[in-house]
Amino acid sequence: MPLPRITSRTPLRESSSSSLEKAQPTLPLPPALSFMAVKNARKTRSRAALLVFLSLVFISSYIFFVQRPALSTSMVPHRTAAASSLAEALDAMRNSHLASGAGLRKSSSNRPQVQLTSEQELAAVSSFLASLAANVIPSTVDSSKPIDPQLVLEFDTRGSRASEEVEVMVEDVWSRNPVFLYSKLYSPISREIKATLLSMNLYPAPTIIDVDIRPDADVLKPMLMRLTALSDLPILIIGGKPVGSITEVREMAETGELQRRIREAGAVTVDKRKKNKK
Repeated sequence: MPLPRITSRTPLRESSSSSLEKAQPTLPLPPALSFMAVKNARKTRSRAALLVFLSLVFISSYIFFVQRPALSTSMVPHRTAAASSLAEALDAMRNSHLASGAGLRKSSSNRPQVQLTSEQELAAVSSFLASLAANVIPSTVDSSKPIDPQLVLEFDTRGSRASEEVEVMVEDVWSRNPVFLYSKLYSPISREIKATLLSMNLYPAPTIIDVDIRPDADVLKPMLMRLTALSDLPILIIGGKPVGSITEVREMAETGELQRRIREAGAVTVDKRKKNKK
């Protein structure tokens, strides 16, 4: 086999090295180095996202804490003007209402209080006592003088329509209580009148007040004596009119006058037999 011819111009190292480079293939990176490269790329993206987030936080904080007060300050005059207008309107309405109320109170206070006649006072006292069992005449009341209307009437006794309301009250109390008896609990005469009224089976039922067991008896009894011109209890009132003594009551019951007056006052007799049949 003939040997290649080598001259002085033939480069031995270069040819050998180039042949080796051509013959040697390119090797892939090891797995550890590839993982590090991916990790570095992710770190770069995370840092970029963090920078963007911090920039947004900074801008938002600047707008919220720096620009918002300036905007709010610029809107204050408009809000203040609207609030001031609303406050002035409310103040005007309040002052007008207070002025009208004060004028009404002043005009009412300047009027004299309504004066009650003896019949009206009897009706007012009877209405006051019959409306609620707990109602009592104050012990400070002077029974020898007309009672203060404000103590027993529910409306303004100085109002412009006080007189009209008194008349309505009188009609109302005697229509609701056509038969009214001021009695004594332990009095034989009172028991006799109660039995007479009970035998009539009246509707509405008689209104009976036992004066002697009431806490205001010391004031109420002399007041009733003054208003009815009678000297003692019991006092029978039919349709707002006192009947009189027990002798008169007996006579009226015998003649039928008592029953007639009771019917005229608005009470009716209920037949027990018809009621039981129903």
